[in-house]
Amino acid sequence: MALQESFEIQGNKLFKRRSWLPVLILVPGAAWFAYLTYLRNSVMPWWLPVIFLCIGFVGLAIRIATVGHTPKGTSGRNTTQGQVAEQLNTSGIYSTVRHPLYLGNFFMWLAPALMVMDVWFVLFFCAFYWIYYERIMYAEEAFLRKKFGDAYLDWANRTPAFIPSFRNHCKSTLPFSVRNVLKREYNGFFNLILVLTAFRVLEFAIVEHRFYLDCVWIGIFAAGLLIFLILKILKKFTNILNVEGR
Repeated sequence: MALQESFEIQGNKLFKRRSWLPVLILVPGAAWFAYLTYLRNSVMPWWLPVIFLCIGFVGLAIRIATVGHTPKGTSGRNTTQGQVAEQLNTSGIYSTVRHPLYLGNFFMWLAPALMVMDVWFVLFFCAFYWIYYERIMYAEEAFLRKKFGDAYLDWANRTPAFIPSFRNHCKSTLPFSVRNVLKREYNGFFNLILVLTAFRVLEFAIVEHRFYLDCVWIGIFAAGLLIFLILKILKKFTNILNVEGR
């Protein structure tokens, strides 16, 4: 089988299983973090995980900028249907980078990788993420190239795949929808806080042999949990977050 077809097949398989990535990163990451914490026998200062959380929020902000301007049928979370695109997004953040959601995901998962406090693990994460998502991006672009033809090629020729360039930026054709963002991104928001909080609890458990969380992280976790529960209830039991065409 030619390498081109092989990459596309692999990418389509990984696309449907891309929700596995957190597990593939977190399990070895947590184990290595526990081992290194045991060797260091000390907890990091409270402000360092906060910095890592802010790096994760950079990724969330990229996702928000993407989801807030995109219509229904694109930029989805589907894993069972395979590739879906009712139209080609070329404005807004898609005029600066072709895969903004994957760029956002990178920063969101970089935050837990940084919590491990090991340069080699961070490098491993970056390499693993690139290999994993390179196939997915390849398959996604093959699908878009077949469906949209020259329109896709023209857009791809002027727009970088992963590292943004604002040289050809153009305003989004759709207004920003706060409700669509709240509906679609609250899970990622809370999961990021939850994972970093779990690392923090594990750190204290290993070093001080007790279940403990410093006041700053108690506040962060409590605020995140409250926001998560409110948005989950609104999504499940009301139509407040529903936006026509989104």
